[in-house]
Amino acid sequence: MQITLRQRLLGLVAGAASAIATVAAPAHAQTSLLVAEPVHSTGYLPLYVAIRKGFFKEDGLDVKVATLQGGAAHTNAVLSKQAFAFIGGPEHDAFAKLKGAELRAVVNVVDRGNVYLVAKKGLQPASGQSLADFIKGKTIAVSFFGGTPNSITRFLLAKWNLTPGKDVTLKEMANGAEVAAVKAGAGEIGVTTEPMLTRGVVEGIWEEPIYNVPKELGPYAYSTLNVRLDSIQNEPKVVAAFVKNVIKGLAFTYAHHDEAVAIAKQEFPTMAAEDLRATLNRSFADSIWSKDGMVEPEAWTTAQSVVRNAGLLKQDVAFDDIIDMQFVKAMKQANK
Repeated sequence: MQITLRQRLLGLVAGAASAIATVAAPAHAQTSLLVAEPVHSTGYLPLYVAIRKGFFKEDGLDVKVATLQGGAAHTNAVLSKQAFAFIGGPEHDAFAKLKGAELRAVVNVVDRGNVYLVAKKGLQPASGQSLADFIKGKTIAVSFFGGTPNSITRFLLAKWNLTPGKDVTLKEMANGAEVAAVKAGAGEIGVTTEPMLTRGVVEGIWEEPIYNVPKELGPYAYSTLNVRLDSIQNEPKVVAAFVKNVIKGLAFTYAHHDEAVAIAKQEFPTMAAEDLRATLNRSFADSIWSKDGMVEPEAWTTAQSVVRNAGLLKQDVAFDDIIDMQFVKAMKQANK
C-alpha cells in the first residue's frame, strides 16, 4: 500500500529537482510500491536488478512486482490504484488519455520494439521469398489485442498489405503462451520476446527469428514505467526516488553483465544459465534497454505510428501529454 507524502510541491519541474535533491537520505519507514507487469520477462531485467540489488530500499522504497496477464490488466491496476506503476508501452497512457484518465511515463526501460517473429521448426522462407508472401495464409500466435506485441504485429501486417482474418489468422493469447501454441501446432508463426524466444530455440520449437523488430524499427518507446499523474503531483519525492533507482538498475545491467545474468537466474530459476546468457547477449546486441532512462520524442513517434497504423489509437496524442521526463532530467542535472 502506497504511503501518501504530506508535503505537496506545486511546481512539477521545481518539485522534481527538489525531490531528486532529497532522495539520497532514506526514510526510516519503507514505502511499499507495487509494479504491475504484463509478463515476467528478461526485457524487464533492469527493474529486477534494481530490486535485487536493494537500490530502492536505500531510498526507503519497498518495490515488488506482480505479473498481471491479459491485455490492459497491468494498466488497469494502476488506474484503480491497486498498483503504483506498470511497465509497458506508453501507448497505454495514450489510450487512457483519450478516455479521460491521466497516466505518465516517467522513466524508460526498453528502448526498442522487443519483439521477434519466429516460424515453427522446419518452416522458413524460401530463398528470395518475401516475408509477406511467406506469412500469408498462416496462423500467428500473438498476445491479446491491446498489448504492444499485438500492436506491432498489426502494424507490420498493414505494412506488408496483409489483412487479419483475410490473409492471416491471429490467434490471440496471454503473453508467453505463444511457445506452447506453436509447439502444439496452434500457430505456425509466433510473436515472442525473451526469454521465451531462446526457450523455443533450445526446445526445437522454432529457429532463429525471421524478423528482428529491434533492429528493423530502431528507437521505440516499448516499455516505460508509468504512474498516475496524481502520483507525480502529490508524491514527487516517491516518484523521484523510484525513477532514480530504475536508472541505477539500467546502469548496473549494462556495466555488470555477469551479475545481471546471475540476477536473471534468480528471476528465471528453471532456465539454464547458458540459455539465460544467450538471451541477455541478444538483448545487449540489439540494444533493447535504455542507457539513461530517457524517452526521446522520436521513440514515441515510432511507437505512436505503430498503434495508429494498427488502428488501436484513434488520434494523435502529444508527447508531453503522456510522457514526463522531468525526473530523469533532474537526475541527469544532479549527476553533472
